[in-house]
Amino acid sequence: MDFSLPDHLPGLLDEMDAFIEAEIKPLEREHIQYFDHRREHARTDWDNGGIPRREWEDLLGEMRRRADKAGWLRYGLPSRFGGRDGSNIDMAVIREHLAHKGLGLHNDLQDESSIVGNFPQVIMMDRFGTDTQKKEWTDALITGERSMAFGLTEPNHGSDATWLETTAVQDGDEWIINGAKRFNTGVHRATHDLVFARTSGDPGQARGISAFLVPTDAPGFSVPYYWWTFNMPTDHGEVVLENVRVPAESILGEVDRGLEVGQTFLHENRIRQAASSLGAAQHCIDRAVAYAGERTVFGKPLAVNQAVQWPLVELQTEAQMVRLLVRFAASELDRNHHMEVSDKVSMANYRANRLVCEAADRAMQVFGGVGYSRHEPFEHIYRHHRRYRITEGAEEIQIRRVAQRLFGFGRK
Repeated sequence: MDFSLPDHLPGLLDEMDAFIEAEIKPLEREHIQYFDHRREHARTDWDNGGIPRREWEDLLGEMRRRADKAGWLRYGLPSRFGGRDGSNIDMAVIREHLAHKGLGLHNDLQDESSIVGNFPQVIMMDRFGTDTQKKEWTDALITGERSMAFGLTEPNHGSDATWLETTAVQDGDEWIINGAKRFNTGVHRATHDLVFARTSGDPGQARGISAFLVPTDAPGFSVPYYWWTFNMPTDHGEVVLENVRVPAESILGEVDRGLEVGQTFLHENRIRQAASSLGAAQHCIDRAVAYAGERTVFGKPLAVNQAVQWPLVELQTEAQMVRLLVRFAASELDRNHHMEVSDKVSMANYRANRLVCEAADRAMQVFGGVGYSRHEPFEHIYRHHRRYRITEGAEEIQIRRVAQRLFGFGRK
């Protein structure tokens, strides 16, 4: 087996770094309050539900415009959408590389914002949308003219997605939706919410759930509040749907088979999320190693102490193993249907998300009190990546997926 990168990637990463230094870093320095110790305060509109400040999101928008103009933003999309047909292995390596560079406008993971865009909604639309939906949605999603929140989780149902209480009942050419959704990420700025609702069948059945493109300004659609989280600002809204009417053409995919749409979103996100967590973990490890070599305590470098060396050696070993796993899973995704390799994706995801939390925590310990402060990035990295052990499928659910394959549960 060849463990080397595809020939085009090293040069591509160099080109990307040159673009960041020429176009993105100067813009970042002009707005450094969003990236130094003031970052959380500067980004958050504390008096408006804790959502992101408009000025902060405008800056992210300018970054994306520059990246799109330079040909980077759509890299992972098919060429028919203006992309460069970037593969899953390409995206895994790129995502790791960008996160490894540390905090910055080039790749702000808190907002899932990067010079190389992650567009799971576009992929969903391409796989499941009608011709009319694709025409209305595809380019609009890329440019930001339209945006889609993701309404799967409910107040009483998170990982148990087949037990949804939100329902949709057909009434002529329309559907009437009633229910509630929790943690609708990005709903504060979304034009639509992709709402999953039971349309037939019994609780616990995967079949019988449909996905609806619901305008956020539809009568009966409301966001009573936003959940303030470990890492602010928040864009995780609580959504209530009271007799919300949508036309039949609002359904994405087939009636009663909406979970297939949701699984596409999750698998596309999981492998790239894993790569980003790996990159951020490597950033923490590298910074801790460098500091240990520079810091003098009791007359000698901190790095000579085995109590400092050994935990970092363990983390570096884990990072290398996770790197191979992430790239293997990404390569398998390029060759197979995503459901065939979902266990490999789950392995990579939950291990990478654990790793970054452990690496950030260890970096804090090596740096001491300064590491615990907001003048270093570790607390921010930890608070952000800690959520990935819950979102996109809690790590227990991902372990369960691996167990299903390992022990043959759920097979006919």
